[in-house]
Amino acid sequence: MEPVDLVVPRQRALKHVQVREHVRGLIEAQPPGSAAPSERELVARFGVARMTVRQALDALVAEGLLERIPGRGTFVAQPPRTSGRLTSFTEEIRRRGMLPESQTLLARVEQAGPGVARALDISPGDPVLHWRRLRRADQAIVCVEDAYLNEVLLPGFLQHGTPTSLYEALAARGLRPTEVEDSISADRASADEAAMLEVAEGDPVLRHARRAVSDGRIVEVSRTCYRHDRFTVYLQLNDR
Repeated sequence: MEPVDLVVPRQRALKHVQVREHVRGLIEAQPPGSAAPSERELVARFGVARMTVRQALDALVAEGLLERIPGRGTFVAQPPRTSGRLTSFTEEIRRRGMLPESQTLLARVEQAGPGVARALDISPGDPVLHWRRLRRADQAIVCVEDAYLNEVLLPGFLQHGTPTSLYEALAARGLRPTEVEDSISADRASADEAAMLEVAEGDPVLRHARRAVSDGRIVEVSRTCYRHDRFTVYLQLNDR
């Protein structure tokens, strides 16, 4: 029978961090492909529930330090590489070896406010598609995303429900983004964000704003709020 964490949520969070940092220290000097400590081993060492151990390992998988191989186990990952291709959340989570899931919280046509209109290069009051999703990786909440789309370019987009992947749906219409402008900043969760992300109000979050362009046409602007403990952004730069 597995031990159960008879602790308050904040104490459980600290246990999760202890397990995560213990595993991080163990794998730092290990070559890619080395086996990570098993869940059973970590449960026995720390006296916590398997769910707490899994949360710690999930965080390291999300960082790209560990990878899960179905039927084999969890291993030290290869150093992250970038292909130069723009990826959606769905594509990126799949690349990291996890199952992406999205829950639509809102999907409707709205009138563009001044900020959204400026970002989409349309006039205030023009119709936009507003799509808010709670996004998960291997069932763990990662972020909440608000995407705004130029409705004129996407007539009937919501007529048959929302697609699984926004970028795949845009590609089907010949509008997959060919370039993006991104900004990333650190912040603290608002009350609404905390409730959706299942964190405490004021906890640190990572904010990602994107404007996506397809062959000169601005098709999407998005604002995403990530849990700081479940997602790491990788950048590869060179001097050419």
